[in-house]
Amino acid sequence: MISGVSAASREPAVPASRRERLACGCQFTAVWHRGEVANAAGGGPGEPASGTLTSIGLEFDDPELEASLRTTLAEVEEQLRVGVLSADPFVSEAARHLVDAGGKRFRPLLLALCAHFGKPAVPEVVAGAVVVELTHLATLYHDDVMDEAPVRRGAPSANSRWTNSVAILVGDYLFARAADIVAGLGTEAVHIQARTFARLVHGQIAETVGPRPGDDAIEHYLRVVSDKTASLIETSARFGGMFGGVPPAQIEALARYGETIGAAFQLSDDLLDIASDSAQSGKTPGTDLREGIPTLPVLYALASDERDAVSVRLREILAAGAVTDDAEHAEALGLLRESAALKRARETVRTYAEEARAQLTGLPDIPARRALQSLCDFIADRTG
Repeated sequence: MISGVSAASREPAVPASRRERLACGCQFTAVWHRGEVANAAGGGPGEPASGTLTSIGLEFDDPELEASLRTTLAEVEEQLRVGVLSADPFVSEAARHLVDAGGKRFRPLLLALCAHFGKPAVPEVVAGAVVVELTHLATLYHDDVMDEAPVRRGAPSANSRWTNSVAILVGDYLFARAADIVAGLGTEAVHIQARTFARLVHGQIAETVGPRPGDDAIEHYLRVVSDKTASLIETSARFGGMFGGVPPAQIEALARYGETIGAAFQLSDDLLDIASDSAQSGKTPGTDLREGIPTLPVLYALASDERDAVSVRLREILAAGAVTDDAEHAEALGLLRESAALKRARETVRTYAEEARAQLTGLPDIPARRALQSLCDFIADRTG
């Protein structure tokens, strides 16, 4: 369970999500691309971009905070490229593959933002951000092998460009690089990183094995989300507070926020796969449905005991697993979009977002806190 709250306690409707936005209205970007002209964060013409603006849901009412985060993320990007270098040119090329492909850099951004509750300009903040992003990238190499994914971030996946064995070994190499860097950040950081790694592995094993006899499928899925996705986001927030010198009680609040908002973001992605168009989600609607990936709306639909013809037909299609027939896929997608299961999943996401917001109540009312609150608004609102 996430934050010790059962799935059942998340089911009732919650108050409408907050739709007010911060007065400034400027949205920070955390998506990094290869080969674009650098912007104000640092590079010159023709150099790789330090960052480009795209929505991730964080808003700022303080230009100094935004400028500070841009500077930190530019340093992180530079250190990522240094961090994956190897004496073997082939290993360097394969390890840089996903770094160069870009990504949200959400974990480094969250870490840097949480450090603003203390002293954000210390070197440990950049080093910690590199650790969590290298760890995340390592999991992507492994995920693509397990999922047999041909593409990652718009580029050929490492396993399709080289081989499964190379992709697995490069992922291992990135884990090793993260471990080497975190070793310089102190014993406590090493312990936290090791426990996070254990949770990541447990989450992947649980997803691979599936629910065991007697397990509730929804409870199992939420545990997978907690371990496989939310754990590293929790660690990102914790590291930000730790390395920024934030008081212990505030570090714990930030960590709880990271765990809960991380789960909320993953669950909202589940909904976007069904409810959005490809421009919003970045992939073809119903991709998870076609691949037989049991996301939250699907699990809620399967668990439903409603006896109307529409609900029965939806369960009939979903119970077969991967929906590969085009006509059935279109039918299932349409039924899901109008289903009580999707509405229930939206309520669950909003509950997570509101729980994350509640973790911030004891923190100082500074621009960093308001930015974290805006992320709660974004996640609650992005799925309708």
